[in-house]
Amino acid sequence: MNTYRLAIFDLDGTLLDSLDDLANSANQMLEEEGFPTHEVNLFRHFVGDGARTLVERILPEEARRPDVIDRCLLRYGAIYGRRWDEQSRAYDDIPELLEALAARGIGLAVLSNKPQAATSRCVARFFGDREWIQVIGQRDGRPKKPDPAGIFDILAATGVRQEETVYLGDTDTDMKAAVAAGVFPVGVLWGFRGREELETHGARALLRGPLDLLKLLDPS
Repeated sequence: MNTYRLAIFDLDGTLLDSLDDLANSANQMLEEEGFPTHEVNLFRHFVGDGARTLVERILPEEARRPDVIDRCLLRYGAIYGRRWDEQSRAYDDIPELLEALAARGIGLAVLSNKPQAATSRCVARFFGDREWIQVIGQRDGRPKKPDPAGIFDILAATGVRQEETVYLGDTDTDMKAAVAAGVFPVGVLWGFRGREELETHGARALLRGPLDLLKLLDPS
């Protein structure tokens, strides 16, 4: 293994167990708009590619028109802005992992497809005791994952090389972004998706629990 200096994390499904708040906010929007709702577990496959894509996926096919999507996206954003921390929490052992990485001198960054304001708010609320080199969410004018642009932005800001960087995520979107950026892709099995999806899309290591990353970085 290389000597790693930087760990970049996806947020939802990797650092943060946020499925219930995402699903409950989206279902409230659907109810208020007069559309059918979905079981919470189905949101494991709806989320991960940004708020607009989430809204598109959960609307009935005949309602997926730009004007309806725009209206529902605004409503969803307002609802999630009120409900985002009702049930969300850090996954077990994530705080301990972040502490251990910082103690080893490994820099910490977040790259999410959640809008920038919501990404920053979640990181501050649940992980504000850590020093984050970069916290990047979806931004106007910049492509979202699986485009590797966000990873390249973090590398440019830190001066860390690709071969010195690990990227942890729970979806195919994350693995595609890591592979495209040339960093080490690590799939996490405690998140929203599963082993087959992560392996198929380029994960070079899979973790059953957060602290398994320490074994990967220091096999001895």
